Amino acid sequence: MSTVDPQVGARPRTWLALAVLCLPTMLAVVDLNVLFLALPRLSADLNAGGSAQLWIMDVYGFMIAGFLVTMGSLGDRIGYRKVLLAGAAVFVVASVVGACADSVAVLIGARAVLGVAGATVMPSVLALIRNLFTDPRQLGTAYGIWGTSIMVGVVVGPSIGGLLLGAFWWGAALLIGVPVMGLLLVAGPFLLPESPGGGGGRLDPLSVVLSLAAILPFVYGLKEIARGGPDLPAVAAVVAGLVFAALFVTRQRRLDNPLLDLRLFANREVRGGLSLAFVLAFSMAGVGLLVTQYLQVVKGLSPLAVGLWMLPPSLAMIVAGNVGPALARTVRPAYIFSAGLVLAAVGAVAITRIGPAAGVGWLVAALFVLYVGSSPIGVMTNTIIMGSAPPEKAGSAGSLTSTSGELGLALGVAVFGSIATAAFRDRVAVPAGVPADLATTAGDSVHGALTVAGRVPGPAGTQLLDSAQAAFTGGMHTVLAVVAVLFAALAVVSIVTLRHLPASGSADAAPAPAPAPEPVPAAA
Repeated sequence: MSTVDPQVGARPRTWLALAVLCLPTMLAVVDLNVLFLALPRLSADLNAGGSAQLWIMDVYGFMIAGFLVTMGSLGDRIGYRKVLLAGAAVFVVASVVGACADSVAVLIGARAVLGVAGATVMPSVLALIRNLFTDPRQLGTAYGIWGTSIMVGVVVGPSIGGLLLGAFWWGAALLIGVPVMGLLLVAGPFLLPESPGGGGGRLDPLSVVLSLAAILPFVYGLKEIARGGPDLPAVAAVVAGLVFAALFVTRQRRLDNPLLDLRLFANREVRGGLSLAFVLAFSMAGVGLLVTQYLQVVKGLSPLAVGLWMLPPSLAMIVAGNVGPALARTVRPAYIFSAGLVLAAVGAVAITRIGPAAGVGWLVAALFVLYVGSSPIGVMTNTIIMGSAPPEKAGSAGSLTSTSGELGLALGVAVFGSIATAAFRDRVAVPAGVPADLATTAGDSVHGALTVAGRVPGPAGTQLLDSAQAAFTGGMHTVLAVVAVLFAALAVVSIVTLRHLPASGSADAAPAPAPAPEPVPAAA
């Protein structure tokens, strides 16, 4: 089979449409963490307690995770552009309401609506990019650029929030979405193709309820386990989510027009790509959690300093993420994945050799290797999944990609956080000079140990501090060793499951589906 003409779908208008799609993607990521720096000020203004603060921060991510499947399926039915533009309009209104909130309840409600609107972004954008680009090589490049927008959002989100908070009130951080989504609403009808819709009939309301009942308690339970350990309410939430997930799957099998077509999982490329994306998100959650805490609790760096030290490997990740699709024009994706994962495993092993007294530069260098090796997977799996799914199920495929990442991150934080905590408790030694009423707190967590060490004078406080830092470092070593094993295993899995996929520039590469006709401007 011959390749598609490289000029097909590569007009400046098409690339401009891609740029417009990258902006809401970056915004959806920025909004996940833009309020971190604003939390002290908004808490004081709104009199938000500890529980309210957690809901203010978390409800946005909860609602995105819960509604991804529904919004992807809705796009398959009525059209991806319609869903994206409707979500953008709601996002603008909710951003203004949240920025002007005068109570905790209004702010939490606005953040929840923002999450529902944000859930329209990833599935619709992934499907629209697939419709815009017909050449497999250009499709890979487009998804590489789109993936870059996600990583840029992660990197610049705190910086943008800090700049706005330095000049305005805390609500300004929420107004970032107004110009971005406003631009999408203005340019979208002229630049973005509309899918015909009609892929799957009407939505099944019970399936929507079951999907929410499965994902929301599951993610909530995992976050609570990561924060405070596996107490009864958190474990019950996880179990409830799994039960509703089983009910959801059972219902999808019985419906003629399911909310989520389970036949997507029968596709080997989709199944392999989702597995890679999930395990990568799961592993990187553990890496990010432990490394950033190490820099703060062991090396004593401020959050700003941690962000600056993490910037070089993050930038390297952005560059390497775009090199992957370029290499995939001549090298099979499975070989790129396998080589990158072996490199990432080497970086993880290198971190296990870094002790409490090591320089920060050694850790950053090891992270550099780990990030460079793993970054092509995050970008290229989107190309594989979206290019392998049926065109009429592109929204559902996009929602699966995003949901696998969300669940992988939540599960990774919970699992690796628990592993690190257990390793710390097993290793830490509380000196005899620590008062009995503080010894339990000191042996429970590294943050408790650091707090107690600051209150205990003399050699006992110093010994507790040294022991806590060494114990935490040992826990980080345990987590990174597990991550190294996962990366090595994933390298084998990628070869076994995806080695049949050709390079995108080869004669065997199948073209992406043809885009929908160009929309006619409203003025015409």
